[in-house]
Amino acid sequence: MPMKISLALGPRRPLSRQTAWGCLTTNLALPGSGSVAAGHVSGYVQAALAITGMMMTLFCGVRFVRWYVSNWPRFHQPQTDAVAILQELWHFVRWPLLGMLIFLLGWFWALATSVQIVYTASQSERSNQPPRLEKSEASRD
Repeated sequence: MPMKISLALGPRRPLSRQTAWGCLTTNLALPGSGSVAAGHVSGYVQAALAITGMMMTLFCGVRFVRWYVSNWPRFHQPQTDAVAILQELWHFVRWPLLGMLIFLLGWFWALATSVQIVYTASQSERSNQPPRLEKSEASRD
């Protein structure tokens, strides 16, 4: 029987500190995946931003590199107009840069969510521990 895979979120439960750190490192590798594992709906948007940014950077970046290589000799002629070249360069490089910006937006959002997850896990572990009993001066004698 094939294994069923579901992207539905389960109920949000308190996480251990170790699991929270695992979610943080997972979010650093693929933004949004650690957030989803921790039960945060925002992880889906973070993953969508990261994947969209990667795809945009890849496809528009390949287009930019092809354009740049094909125009290489024209850029290095002494009589070229530098302002016109920069305007044309900006026309081709802005879309890969936008893709990088979109990816970084998802990555930083996932990082902020991860810090919140780790903080919440450390606070819940502290609240689950019984208070420490200290010896008073009278009982030490």
